Amino acid sequence: MKNPYIKTSLGMYLNYFMLGMINIIIASNMSALSENYNRPVEKISLLVSAIGIGKLIALFFAGRLSDKIGRKPIIITGSFLYLLFLVGIPLMTSYPVAFVLAITAGIANSLLDSGTYPALIESFPKKSSSATVLVKAIMSIGATLLPFILAILVANDISWGWSFYALGALFLISGIYLIFMPFPAFKTNSKDEVESEGGKSRFKEEPKFWGEGLAIILIGFTSTSLFVVWQTWLPELGSKFIGLSENVSVQLLSYFSIGALVSVLLLAAVLDKLVKPITVMILYPLIAFLSMLSLFFVQSYPIVIIMTFILGLSTSGTFQLAITVMTQFFVKNKGTTTSYVNIAGSLAFILIPFISSFLVGQVGISMTLVLDMIIALLSALLAAYVLVRSKKVFR
Repeated sequence: MKNPYIKTSLGMYLNYFMLGMINIIIASNMSALSENYNRPVEKISLLVSAIGIGKLIALFFAGRLSDKIGRKPIIITGSFLYLLFLVGIPLMTSYPVAFVLAITAGIANSLLDSGTYPALIESFPKKSSSATVLVKAIMSIGATLLPFILAILVANDISWGWSFYALGALFLISGIYLIFMPFPAFKTNSKDEVESEGGKSRFKEEPKFWGEGLAIILIGFTSTSLFVVWQTWLPELGSKFIGLSENVSVQLLSYFSIGALVSVLLLAAVLDKLVKPITVMILYPLIAFLSMLSLFFVQSYPIVIIMTFILGLSTSGTFQLAITVMTQFFVKNKGTTTSYVNIAGSLAFILIPFISSFLVGQVGISMTLVLDMIIALLSALLAAYVLVRSKKVFR
């Protein structure tokens, strides 16, 4: 029988297609926003931090709300909050109001995460890994398209504000669309998930939150850290450590992004069919470690391009897999448990730039490689521990 939630998932994926654009829309409109709010560019960059603050604050309650009142109202509320942000930013000229709107966007982001990931897992229980990894692919496509859309606006002398208004209109459509879409039960199915086909419990013993639960949460931190370090320092590493020109160094981000997109598309195709999520969570950090080790000793341009592509491939999608594995161990209160993984990821976005900046200032740009290699090994070890526990926990 055809899955009744396919149409519902289209609305949820549309949200993340737009979210991929929103993640870079402030950075892509820095000059225009600086002029609009009469503030220097460095002040406008703080709006990105405000989004992170809002997201982190909301994660402490969004997951519990998702488990208490359901995925549908949480997701729809997140859609309408994004509408407020997207319409308000180009219309307002007050910087403090913009800061509050950015915090609102962060709250909306948390609401979408806390509702969408559990909803997708509940909608596609046999393909939950592919369903969650596809979120990352959709976001990557959105982020890739936005620069082209902005270029079209500039070429046709259309105000930058329309990039915000258009996304706001899509979020309005998405919110209304999801109101009329069915969502899977979020409370009544937990017994079915705990039991196997024979009616016995899937678990040989109860999962331990302070064991494998904490390990998966830490993987949420390490997997995000791996990605953040490269997204932040790759151009600088290319020019100051490898010795490439500034233009060529910036182009490395394109190879990294292509690798990331290939990864999530590949994972969406093979997960739950040919490979288990926990296997990828062990292999990917090890591949990333070997790639970074190669960059540390070999700085020829062809090798750099190949290794950069592999790094993009091996550092993308692991965070979504951590969320999936978390819900496999802790089938009840998915919204709450996934919010813990999201909190760890948010902390990585906040802490890792400070840590890496300090190390670069004290030692040099090569420390970004050393830091990421250590994180990669730690991530693989944590995933290996989760694999060992899974053999003891599951039948």
